[in-house]
Amino acid sequence: MNITENAFINDIKKIVEQGRNAAYGAVNTIMIETYWHIGRRIVEQEQNGNVRAEYGKQLIKKLSAELTRTYGRGWGIRNLQYFRTFYLTYNDIQIVQSRLQNLTWTHILTSLRVDDPVAARWYLQTASQEMWSVRTLDRNISTQYFERHFKQPQILDNPENKTAPDKLEILKNPVMAEFLGFQQNTDFSETELEKGLISHLQDFMVELGRGFAFVARQQHIFTDAGDFYIDLVFYNYILKCFVLIDLKKGRITHQDVGQMDMYVRMYDDLKRTEGDNPTVGIVLCSETSKDIARYSVLHDSEQLFAAKYLPLMPTEEELRREIEQQKEMYMLQVNDKNDNN
Repeated sequence: MNITENAFINDIKKIVEQGRNAAYGAVNTIMIETYWHIGRRIVEQEQNGNVRAEYGKQLIKKLSAELTRTYGRGWGIRNLQYFRTFYLTYNDIQIVQSRLQNLTWTHILTSLRVDDPVAARWYLQTASQEMWSVRTLDRNISTQYFERHFKQPQILDNPENKTAPDKLEILKNPVMAEFLGFQQNTDFSETELEKGLISHLQDFMVELGRGFAFVARQQHIFTDAGDFYIDLVFYNYILKCFVLIDLKKGRITHQDVGQMDMYVRMYDDLKRTEGDNPTVGIVLCSETSKDIARYSVLHDSEQLFAAKYLPLMPTEEELRREIEQQKEMYMLQVNDKNDNN
């Protein structure tokens, strides 16, 4: 077989693969819309039956038996209940068609375990926009991405609020770093933490939030004051700014915040280019402090943040408490800024 024939055969293979992918995508889309319509009809019929709980149970039970008898497996009571919940979460088919592209039914099933419909909708829309795998979506739900991502009550009520400062979306707090594999009560250095994050860079960028691209590790900045090395540098293409991260093993200090403030000012002066928004600096530490949030330059700067990393996955209740503590810490910083304006 000559080179021309090989190229011809490879072209045909590409056409077949493209056709199969398109067919799969079309079937997946039609399947999701079919399930949505079934859920809609179930809800409508329940309403006609005055939404009595017993009526709803019997309705789904009878429907399941008939569909299974006609079409075989896949129409069990639990699946029909999922279809119903799917419709109740998204009761507008145009939103389903326009905002839930690139998702499979497994994505939707994964999101339906979230009790809050606002959060469930946000998870699905973000999964579609960011091309999350089912595994990534599952992890983000398990680690309460939504609750950590939005820090102000008005944003929790309306996650599509466009008037909220974009920097609120730059970092989840606390940051879950269980993918590093550190064991309970194991001592590790800041260098080991940095190496671990670099080794798991893709997981770390997903954990940080949306729109992060890696730029450099231990980036060298030279000034008249001496040589400085920034632990991690990212660029956020949504916020259109550089993001500097300084890793601290222990509790955050005033010196840590002051150092990051200096890094941000140097980066704005030496590295920031036309079209970039002001640089953001994050001190990522093992313990935050209310006093630091209240009395350091954190509350005077729109470019500085403190966040806590957790090397081990806590229980659901422990994580919930930690999220509330970090939100309180953040609001101390924001409230002080507002008081000073």
